[in-house]
Amino acid sequence: MNLLKALAHTSSMTLLSRILGFIRDAVVAHVFGAGGLTDAFFVAFRIPNLLRRLFAEGAFSQAFVPILAHAKTRDGEATAHRLVNHVASVLTVTLIFTTALGVVFAPQVAWVSAPGFRADPGKLALTAQLLRITFPYIFFISLVSLAAGVLNTWNRFWVPAFTPVLLNLSFIFFALVAAPWFDQPIVALAWGAFAGGLLQLLFQWPFLRAIRMQPRWSWAPRDPGLRRMLKLMGPAVIGVSVGQISLLISTIFASFLPSGSVSWLYYADRLMEFPTGLLGAALGTILLPSLVSHHAAGDESRYSDLLDWGLRLTLLLTLPAVAALAIAGIPLVSTLFFRGAFQPHDVLMVRNALLAYSVGLLGLIAVKILAPGFYARQDIKTPVKIAILVLGATQVMNLVFMSLFQHAGLALATGLGACLNAGLLYRGLRKRSLYHPRAGWGLFLLKLGVAVCVMAALLYGLQGDSSRWLSGNSLDHLLQLIPLLGASVAAYFGTLYLLGFRPRDFSRSGA
Repeated sequence: MNLLKALAHTSSMTLLSRILGFIRDAVVAHVFGAGGLTDAFFVAFRIPNLLRRLFAEGAFSQAFVPILAHAKTRDGEATAHRLVNHVASVLTVTLIFTTALGVVFAPQVAWVSAPGFRADPGKLALTAQLLRITFPYIFFISLVSLAAGVLNTWNRFWVPAFTPVLLNLSFIFFALVAAPWFDQPIVALAWGAFAGGLLQLLFQWPFLRAIRMQPRWSWAPRDPGLRRMLKLMGPAVIGVSVGQISLLISTIFASFLPSGSVSWLYYADRLMEFPTGLLGAALGTILLPSLVSHHAAGDESRYSDLLDWGLRLTLLLTLPAVAALAIAGIPLVSTLFFRGAFQPHDVLMVRNALLAYSVGLLGLIAVKILAPGFYARQDIKTPVKIAILVLGATQVMNLVFMSLFQHAGLALATGLGACLNAGLLYRGLRKRSLYHPRAGWGLFLLKLGVAVCVMAALLYGLQGDSSRWLSGNSLDHLLQLIPLLGASVAAYFGTLYLLGFRPRDFSRSGA
């Protein structure tokens, strides 16, 4: 399997999902703006979404995929299928119980999640109402994650990457078509989340059948593979999801700030998710099964080389994204969201948060490459120790920076926490001799630095005064943004080409 080709396919599907995600957010911003109603929805959806990232895409996938891939490599597909059956059965029962608790205790969850809303009983009640509708999303999306782990282990990377498209389409439909039919239109978004989760699960099932790995009921809670996975999952909740926990705590802090702060952070975070999903999540997804296979085969040299390849690609593709988000924040935000109820002040506030978040973009993506280096070996303790340290440091930074920069301070704390997390993970891999950088890193970084500087200078010079982006319509902004970003990307990769970079240099084969 060509990993660069797999990355291209996975990233293209992720790109489609992210584009639709931006369209979704633009529609939500146009219809609902950024205020008390959207604050309530974003808090309500963030709870099940956080659980999704903690368990479904975080701890669960990082614990499940290595064990499944190891079973497939060492014991064959029949053993792997039995493990899938046992995990799916226990997971389904657990999810039914968890979902029921979430629906019943939605008011209490809302009360804890957004303490700043307690001063407005109506806003708190609306958040609880929306939470009751969105909480079943965790049931659907966790089973989607189980299916995705199986499909990724069988190298069907594009299917899980495409699946989120259905959630975005559901949100767009409910916001534009269904919202007017509700007494409280914002409730339509909650039902959009519910329907989107169900659609994603239904979409993946035929692909599981095609590889003869569709789960069947088989209650075996003492299965050794299942017990090993559960043992890994507990600490992995903290280890791989510290960023999401920080986001939740940031939401609590933001609930005490001026109205709209939660929404401003949300929209900035959505822009950050574009490169983190397109680059970090895609790279981490395709790396993990190959890392597991190399470890199972005892090939530590290829294990290290694969991490080196992932880190070089991370820097190559992330540094221009950092420059674009930091320099062109107003053009990006105004093009995507500046319409309808979304005002110029909202553009500036989201830009401030985006600028602060961009400081940590490299760290956010690097964590998704470095963490699999531990989890492929079923090493949970090291990332957990690092995560606990980072989580504590992030909250200290939250308190300090929030008083100085309001909501942007919370974004800055999250970004710096991600950089600290990545740095400590890197140090851990080097200290254990699991990763040995290949020769040529100094020259590689010098060339990247030159290319980024050329791109940044061009981007800054061409975008003009910010006032031009705070007037006019979205189409005008889009027609200006496309050539602006196109010229910047061409300048970056053109400079790299002149400095000797070639795509074939980054081709790698995986397991």
